[in-house]
Amino acid sequence: MFSGEGVHAVELVFLLLLLFVVVFAVLARKLQTPYPIVMVIGGLLVGFVPAIPKVALNPDLVFLVVLPPLLYYGAWHTNWRDFKYNLVSILFLAFGLVGFTVLGVADTSRWLFAGFDWRLGFVLGAVVATTDAIAATTIAKRLGLPSRIVDILEGESLVNDATGLLALEFGIAMVWNGATPTVWSGALRLTYLVIAGLLFGMVIGLVVEWFEHRIDDGPIEIVVSILVPYATYLGAEAIHASGVLAVIACGLYLSRKSSDFFSPNVRIQADAVWESLTFIINGLVFVLIGLQLPYVLAAIRGYSLRQLIFYGLCFSGIVIALRMLWVYPGTYLAYAIRRRVLRQQESWPESRKIFVVGWTGMRGVLALAAAISLPEMLEDGSPFPQRNLIIFMTFCVILVTLVLQGLTLPSLIRALGLAGAGGDNKEEDEARREILQAALAWLEASQAKEQKLELAIYKELSRNYRKRLEILRDRGEEESEDDHREHLALQDRRIEAMRDVLRVERETALRLRNDGKINDEVLRHIQYELDLSETKLAATQ
Repeated sequence: MFSGEGVHAVELVFLLLLLFVVVFAVLARKLQTPYPIVMVIGGLLVGFVPAIPKVALNPDLVFLVVLPPLLYYGAWHTNWRDFKYNLVSILFLAFGLVGFTVLGVADTSRWLFAGFDWRLGFVLGAVVATTDAIAATTIAKRLGLPSRIVDILEGESLVNDATGLLALEFGIAMVWNGATPTVWSGALRLTYLVIAGLLFGMVIGLVVEWFEHRIDDGPIEIVVSILVPYATYLGAEAIHASGVLAVIACGLYLSRKSSDFFSPNVRIQADAVWESLTFIINGLVFVLIGLQLPYVLAAIRGYSLRQLIFYGLCFSGIVIALRMLWVYPGTYLAYAIRRRVLRQQESWPESRKIFVVGWTGMRGVLALAAAISLPEMLEDGSPFPQRNLIIFMTFCVILVTLVLQGLTLPSLIRALGLAGAGGDNKEEDEARREILQAALAWLEASQAKEQKLELAIYKELSRNYRKRLEILRDRGEEESEDDHREHLALQDRRIEAMRDVLRVERETALRLRNDGKINDEVLRHIQYELDLSETKLAATQ
């Protein structure tokens, strides 16, 4: 149990961290810079202020508290159609690049860093193998980078957590007790992690879907949605499967099914809660990253500051170079498979787009948590070799990739002529056109069944939809207040008719998503607009 003073101290630290998050977020908005970069730099500067309480980053906090909801939120907002379509490219980054990074660091570190052999290099490579795409995708979306690049980066950041943590498991075992796993044992372990993790996540998803169909209560459903990633992650870890892949599978499945079991009101509430929750979590962890430097430096002995800076910059350069070396042949090989084996009608990727993918290998809190989670002692009781130096070099990689690559990415995208290359979303425009046509067809078919008095409602709605179909521009057009007052006497029937039309629109949007004509992101945009319209109707009763 916490003492009163202990709880009071924790409250003060937590409130102080939240204050930093708010201040740095406002500053990031003013500077038009991705907030992870500003928060890391801000935390770094604040960490050296003597009066500021020192907050050590506990790796269990990251793996058990931070990671599950962020993975779940990322999976929930992943476009399944595009994720599946780009799966080969994603796997070449999430599996191939992780392996290449681990082996590349293992081979180079023993020649460059005193006291390192290939096993310690393997551990170091596994620690920094996973990427954090928050800053990269924030910039990419704001500047209009092609959606294909954003989809691949987001998919990579989801899947490579599992492969990086598996590599770390092998690396720690090799150093801790000297046991080197065979290729066969490694393949079996990877197979079990993947299959068991995916199956467990799907089972949890099915259970949650069954429950959601039997309840319609916003607060309860939001609490359940917060519990799901934690239960999934902890359950999968309990059976020694991949908690990361379990949460991803559960999130992807429930996201697809949420259109059926979430009511419009609940969906709006849940989106607002989750957006705020993930912002707070991300903000806290990026500030915490910056605050760790005093701890990292205090733990290192036997190295001069000049030598540490050289090691940090040298290692950061190696990590960046390994990614750049992989992305070109890896991308071309992935596209060769997609074109010739999967028969996807894909043109060969441009070199400038591949370069951007290579330059977005930013590291985040998971890498630092992995480094801090290294055991302090080996099996024989001796200290874990170079543990503090590994933590320091990991911190350097995070700082260099987030700050250097993050700050230069906007200029790079503009210089390569990719800013705004995403273009208009013709897919969404076409979907809206088809949805409005379906609504008009339903209205016209319904007119013959209505009495004369109610027929006026359908004619009015038909005019409204025809006008929207003609202009098809501003989203979420609302019925004018004059029209609303003019038909006040028919309010109840009007609302019923509009609900029927909204239902047709919703069903058409779902059909287009299920047929693969639109992706999940387009569906979410349209669904959000329909939810707002339906919520507004409910408020008028």
